[in-house]
Amino acid sequence: MKTKITTSVFVLIIGCTVAFAQNQTKSNEKQSTSTKMEMAKDSVYYTCPMHTYVKMDKPGKCPKCGMILEKKIMKITETKSKNVEAMKAYTCSMHPEVKADKPGKCPKCGMALIEKK
Repeated sequence: MKTKITTSVFVLIIGCTVAFAQNQTKSNEKQSTSTKMEMAKDSVYYTCPMHTYVKMDKPGKCPKCGMILEKKIMKITETKSKNVEAMKAYTCSMHPEVKADKPGKCPKCGMALIEKK
């Protein structure tokens, strides 16, 4: 009887932990999506010095490591028509979720980031 109760409590704790982690992941994805849309109209964003793919529209802490985000200015290039604004984006060929606004190395595997077309 005692082992059944202990096992039940253990399973309940694991289940709650998994549910919380999934909820946090969905929350971060929603925040990331809204931030990308807001960044399209603004030229200032905040990023983590260790996780350059983390980009937020306001100051705060990195959700990955807790470091204070640094202010960056988005480099916008104009085409001949001057109606279209574009920003170069770089990503890792092995980790497409890693995104950066300048060339560098992937923080996960160290490979060179390539320009996303």
